[in-house]
Amino acid sequence: MDNNAAKPSSSRLVIRNIGLLLSGDINRPILDADTIVAIDGRIASVGKEKDLATAGSAFTAATTIDAKGTAVAPGLIDSHVHPVAGDWTPRQNQIGWIDSCMHGGVTTMISAGEVHTPGRPKDVLGLKAMAIFAQRAFQAFRPGGVHVLAGAPVIENGMNEQDFKELAAAGVKFLGEIGLGSVKDGPTARQMVSWARSHGIQSTIHTGGPSIPGSGLIDKDVVLEADTDVIGHINGGHTALPDDQIIALCEKSPRALEIVHNGNERAALLALRTAKDLKQLRRIILGTDSPAGSGVQPLGILRVIALLSALGDVPAEIAICFATGNTARMRNLDCGLIEPGRASNFVLMDKAQHSAGKNLLDSIHLGDLPGIGMVIIDGVVSAQRSRNTPPATKVPEILEN
Repeated sequence: MDNNAAKPSSSRLVIRNIGLLLSGDINRPILDADTIVAIDGRIASVGKEKDLATAGSAFTAATTIDAKGTAVAPGLIDSHVHPVAGDWTPRQNQIGWIDSCMHGGVTTMISAGEVHTPGRPKDVLGLKAMAIFAQRAFQAFRPGGVHVLAGAPVIENGMNEQDFKELAAAGVKFLGEIGLGSVKDGPTARQMVSWARSHGIQSTIHTGGPSIPGSGLIDKDVVLEADTDVIGHINGGHTALPDDQIIALCEKSPRALEIVHNGNERAALLALRTAKDLKQLRRIILGTDSPAGSGVQPLGILRVIALLSALGDVPAEIAICFATGNTARMRNLDCGLIEPGRASNFVLMDKAQHSAGKNLLDSIHLGDLPGIGMVIIDGVVSAQRSRNTPPATKVPEILEN
């Protein structure tokens, strides 16, 4: 995709012949609809083709996609990544990792801190400057069309409320993982989280054992006292807390429970089952925590969806909500749900060829990854058949207008 290509002043997208429409809304995961109309990168209407005005428009550059009976879901959201500069990561010296994740259905990424930046500044002025730079850079540069919500400062001792006010005024909306810097105690973290929250900045805390040099153990007591908006990788990144502490976090905190690919899979299932017993699956959100020592996982979000559905015995349409609507609502994003007014970010997919599943949802519930046939971001096709997923049984088609 040409990141510098000019978009038309007004554009219109129609997706028709949808076989299964997954809303991203955990309260209503499947919609009785077969057509989506989007205008200027926003969903305009959702319903039956016979009831929607899909032919003829004053808008230019109309695109019509025949879904060919495949499923349409909101673009997936990775709630936990560590970008650095452009589409390169020094952690694995890999180029193109963000574009590659787009081929895994990810259309939005949220930075948990640009912690792998070589020579990352740890003084207050330097960390603020780096956060503002990252926020500006990724706002202007979108690898594969992906929205990378970057510029997440790792807080350090010595910061005061004015620092958070300045960051918010500059456009910073998220803090990096608390615990990856010098702030590792509950009282200091809670004070800074409160300052950040008062200025509209969301917070995440590292949970579990140390992951990189400079990080350390963050146990349940620190997590509960800090009261961040997101309990980052509750299943460890990689090393998880003891079972009783994971259960306590689920029971005693009302905050988002983030399960990541680069964590302990057994602990992930424990957190899921505890949230399920509490009837609080709406709190489950997903991330990859990549790039990391274990590498980059372009299909990481799909793999966690399949894991939680197959081994956590959650319907596939609900598991998909963890990476779409749940995250959108917990993170105050304008995407992740298929409803009018939301960003027109979509993943078109079908069961993988030769999967034992009867259909897409059944195949995911059996633990198979879906085949992605198209990714759309802001109403623009970013990729057709994925280069990374297994080949889909059916694939959509762009029609000539």
